[in-house]
Parts: sequence; C-alpha cells; structure tokens
Amino acid sequence: MKQITKEVVIDFIKKNEIELKATHAKLCLPIINRLYKKMATGIKFSNIKVADGLIIDGHHRYLASLLADFKLETVISSSTSATKITDWIAIDYVDEDWDTQAKIKMLNEEDAKYNEISIEKIIELLK
Repeated sequence: MKQITKEVVIDFIKKNEIELKATHAKLCLPIINRLYKKMATGIKFSNIKVADGLIIDGHHRYLASLLADFKLETVISSSTSATKITDWIAIDYVDEDWDTQAKIKMLNEEDAKYNEISIEKIIELLK
C-alpha cells in the first residue's frame, strides 16, 4: 500500500477535479495515511459535514477517500462567517502527527466497533 506524502497529495490535486472545497489551511499527513489505509481495505466511516460545497467537518476523511477511491457520504451542515475557502493546493500538509497514541487507540476502537470487526483487525490494517 502506498505511503501518502505531500508530493502524492499535490500530484493528485493537480491531476483531478476536487468537488468539495476545503476550509482548513493545514492538514496532517499521518492522519490522512491512517484513514487511507483503512479506506483502501473497505473500512467504513461516518459522513462528512458539508455546507454549500464547503467541507465543514471531515477534511482528512475526504482527502483520504479521494486517494483511496472510496465513496464517503455527506450530510448538510452550516457554515459561519469565519468559514474561509482554502485552495487544496495551498494547504500546508504537515508530517507532524496531531493525534496522540491514546487518541489513535480510541479512534481505532471506534472504527472497529462501527465496522463490527476486531480491534486487532484494525491494527493489522495499519501496518
């Protein structure tokens, strides 16, 4: 399974039309990688929140789903006056992992429960 790097993301963005617009200036590559690996093996995820074509919640999931060619559902949300569009190419894709080991464990447990599989299966997918 390929490793998602900033170069992989930028190349994908340049070659593909991205339907939804980003509203974050920075995204975490380790999070995108974990999500990508899970999606590439068919693990299901909750819907992302969208308002008028803008992602309100779910940037990492959305980008990982595009890279993994995985269909994610959307639900209507609302935006605020603070919501600003950011071009996907202008986002700062950082290598620093924003999640602690405790949060990763909690998310893996939630994903296992949501998909009705064992936590061991989730951990194996991330190797």
